[in-house]
Amino acid sequence: MKIAFHFADTEQAATAHSALKAKYGDIPIEDADVLVALGGDGSLLHALHKTFDHPMPVFGMNRGSVGFLLNEFDEDNLIKRIKAAEPYDLHPLEMKAYTPDGECHTYCAVNEVSLLRQTHQAAKIKITVDDTVRMEELICDGILVATPAGSTAYNFSAHGPIIPLNADVLALTPISAFRPRRWRGALLPHTCKITLDILDHADRPVAAVADFHEIRRVKQVHIIEDRSKTLTLLYDPDLNLDERIRKEQFMP
Repeated sequence: MKIAFHFADTEQAATAHSALKAKYGDIPIEDADVLVALGGDGSLLHALHKTFDHPMPVFGMNRGSVGFLLNEFDEDNLIKRIKAAEPYDLHPLEMKAYTPDGECHTYCAVNEVSLLRQTHQAAKIKITVDDTVRMEELICDGILVATPAGSTAYNFSAHGPIIPLNADVLALTPISAFRPRRWRGALLPHTCKITLDILDHADRPVAAVADFHEIRRVKQVHIIEDRSKTLTLLYDPDLNLDERIRKEQFMP
């Protein structure tokens, strides 16, 4: 088995990489069968982005702070663990962000696409789902669309729902909604097309972010799930990620 490594820029991850490289080697990603990510959930996210150009499964091991979506770290039996691992397939979001001059910026997001106000003034956003206007005006700090994989990240911090990885839904979650004050978001079928129009975009500028790609001063954003791209995460059979996600929903 040919292994490539992606590791965080931390001493802990670098030390782990050195030990694993000595045992298993480390080849260029274009020649690898599997990508092993070392770090936290952010490092796993960057590793998954690498597989857009070099499709292969990703086996993550926690050498970071949270590591909710990673396996436990162990230097031994890595190849055996990878062969026995259970796969979870993910589909990223595709974001098309339009600026006032008509330029379109297209990026993919594994976790979420988020819209964030750029100034002291709240953003005003119109929400359209499958060509039907669902909300004429949301006054807020922002809004995000999260995949199941990203539902435990920024989405959860914004009081959005945790979604099991095998659920075919997306979370549409407001960030500090001011009006309507009690709106907490929506769960939408993964097949839907979401359009977010920035009202008063000249005076109330908004940035659009797909994972770590940011476009500032956008006018309109289209978001769909891109089923033409499949990303695969590998997990130890005894990890039971589904049970971990269930427990997270009942934690105080």
